[in-house]
Amino acid sequence: MAQLRQSIDQFKETDTEVLVVGPENADKFKAYFAEHNLPFTGLPDPKHSVLKLYGQQIKLFKLGRMPAQVLIDKAGTVRFGHYGHDMRDIPAPSEMVELIRTL
Repeated sequence: MAQLRQSIDQFKETDTEVLVVGPENADKFKAYFAEHNLPFTGLPDPKHSVLKLYGQQIKLFKLGRMPAQVLIDKAGTVRFGHYGHDMRDIPAPSEMVELIRTL
């Protein structure tokens, strides 16, 4: 999330909202966002309901959710999805911003 924080101005320049969906319960998620003063919106998803809507995978042998980056336009249409194989398989924020600019 540090990379997202560093790139938040680039996302704002493209009229993009960043929403981080995480597996923690609401109290833990809120505490984490407050502790790290994160400049984007966080959505706790402990029952994986959002995860299921967008096809994010859970791999128990890898201890949980696999990373996913999904671009959704203002009409609610998924324009791009990247589903990582591990926590290192995440596009850089600059790549996502460039993709947004092409949409």
